[in-house]
Amino acid sequence: MPENSKPRNIYYPPGGILIWMIVFVEMFTFMIALAWFVIRRNADTEVFEQSQQLLNKQFGIFNTLFLVTAGYFMANALHKLKQGDNQASGNNINLSILMGLMFLLLKGYEYSDKISLGIGLGYSDFFTYYWLLTGFHFIHVMAGLVIIVSLKFYIKKKHYTSSNYGDVETGAVFWHMCDLIWLMLFPVLYLM
Repeated sequence: MPENSKPRNIYYPPGGILIWMIVFVEMFTFMIALAWFVIRRNADTEVFEQSQQLLNKQFGIFNTLFLVTAGYFMANALHKLKQGDNQASGNNINLSILMGLMFLLLKGYEYSDKISLGIGLGYSDFFTYYWLLTGFHFIHVMAGLVIIVSLKFYIKKKHYTSSNYGDVETGAVFWHMCDLIWLMLFPVLYLM
C-alpha cells in the first residue's frame, strides 16, 4: 500500500502536522492583528471610515475572486494528481498560478495608486494596518506562488504521482491558507 494511501490520524493530517502548525500560527497572528484593528477602529471610527473610502472595493472583490479561483484550481490539481492524471494536474496548477499572478498584479497596481496619492504606512492608523496586513499577505502569496511553481515542475517531471503527492498536498494547504487569510482581510479592511 503506498504511503499516502494509509489511513491518517490527527498526527498525520493532509500535508503533515508541520504545515498545520504553521497555518495555526499564521491564522492566529492575523486574527490578533485584525482584532486589534477592530478595537482601534471602534476608538477612532471617523478616521477609519474616511480612510476606508480611499480603497477601491472593486479591486478587493476582484482579488477575492482571483484567490478563490486559484484555490479551486489548486484543489483540482491535487485531485487530478491523486487520480494519476499528471497532465490535468499541471494544467490546473497553471491556472492557479495565473490567478495568483493576477492577484499580485492587481494588488501591486492598488499599492502604486496609493503611493502616488501619498497614502503610505503613516498616512493614518487605518493605512498603517492596511499596509502591514495586506503587505504581509502579499508576501505569503508570493511565497505560495514559488511553492506551486516548483510543484508544477516536479509534477511535469512525474516526480509526484498518484502514490507520491504528499508535498503537493502540503503546498496546497499553504496556498489555501493564503486564500483564507485574504477572506478574513477583505471584509474587515474593505467592507466593515
